[in-house]
Amino acid sequence: QVRLAESGGGLVQPGGSLRLSCAASGDIFSINSMAWYRQAPGKSRELIASISTGGVSYIVDYAKGRLDISRDNAKGTVYLQMNGLNAEDTAVYYCFMNIRRMGGRPRDYWGQGTQVTVSS
Repeated sequence: QVRLAESGGGLVQPGGSLRLSCAASGDIFSINSMAWYRQAPGKSRELIASISTGGVSYIVDYAKGRLDISRDNAKGTVYLQMNGLNAEDTAVYYCFMNIRRMGGRPRDYWGQGTQVTVSS
């Protein structure tokens, strides 16, 4: 069984920073792409950042310069550094990984979500 455990969400003031983490555990053979999505109230879940096995990253245009995604392959962990947060960043943030289990085929896994609230 594979599990993704997220941490790092919470309440932050406008202009502040947060670092989200998501660690995979279980009978993992390899981890392919990793990504972060978010879902704001009343909106659909959207991709905001992704990173390939080789470290090639993508950041959604409106967040370039404020977000940074990184991964630690040895730890099976993906990070999202968020700076200059504003109220529009308030959302539930979900991590995503494409993982191949021992003896299995790659499939998609999701974290449980972590709430980020930006408010004074």
